[in-house]
Amino acid sequence: MNQYNRAEEDLGNVVMLEHVNVRVPDQQLATAFYITGLGLTRDPYLMTGTNNMWVNVGRNQFHLPTGPQAQVMRGVTGLVLPGRAALLARLAGVKDVLAGTEFAFAEQEDHVAVSCPWGNRIRVHEPGPRFGRMRLGMPYVEMDAPEGSADGIARFYREVVGTAASSEDGVARAAVGPSQEIIYAETSVPQPDYDGHHVAIYIADFSGPHAKLLERGLVSEESDQSQYRFLDLIDPASGGVLFRLEHEVRSMRHPMYARLLVNRDPAVTNRHYAPGHESMGWAIPLDG
Repeated sequence: MNQYNRAEEDLGNVVMLEHVNVRVPDQQLATAFYITGLGLTRDPYLMTGTNNMWVNVGRNQFHLPTGPQAQVMRGVTGLVLPGRAALLARLAGVKDVLAGTEFAFAEQEDHVAVSCPWGNRIRVHEPGPRFGRMRLGMPYVEMDAPEGSADGIARFYREVVGTAASSEDGVARAAVGPSQEIIYAETSVPQPDYDGHHVAIYIADFSGPHAKLLERGLVSEESDQSQYRFLDLIDPASGGVLFRLEHEVRSMRHPMYARLLVNRDPAVTNRHYAPGHESMGWAIPLDG
């Protein structure tokens, strides 16, 4: 009989990190960066006007509402995208359009380091064993956290949110979906004030964390029947606030849970068109 480590399949309470939300002052520059440069796909069904843009990355998204002041995440968003050479060519192709902004990119050993026009940092990785079956997606968000906060942050995710979390050598890791993590890496570098950016997660036990957050006065918004929000991460042992990052918490009954997202293959153009190959799959086949 085959022997398996069944614990490797455990998710914890959080079943998906769905999106990262940052405001942008200019939708045209955002389109040049996220769609033309990175090669991602604008959601064709929702937020199709000029005041917001949802950008698909496999099963995940960036939400980019228009605002007078750009929001810059205190950390980095990790992406998985196949085809490093094609990515580098696309990024080089938007250099002139994005001149004068904070746009930059550099090839590293295991990723391409990219900065959006307003300074949000992104690491783009090729698919690989580290990311499971993910071929296109958002495997992690890594935040720059204050020194001494990692242990308490891990406790917060375990005891309040109810998901698997660990802390080692000043780095807290919280499981937020298959091959997805929110990471908090301690740093001595002073960080800017929190500017309102947020992440969205789906959870299985929706009421349990809500009750614990409510008891501690941490629920910041009662959005609707299937969604609420919280801002502060505290140490359950002391009650002290460790970090501020708004979490948009959704239940698995939320109408947009597991919504099928359109993902194009950016290699298919009018000059290089292959019928039937317009779409890009988000997962590597099991026999791949």
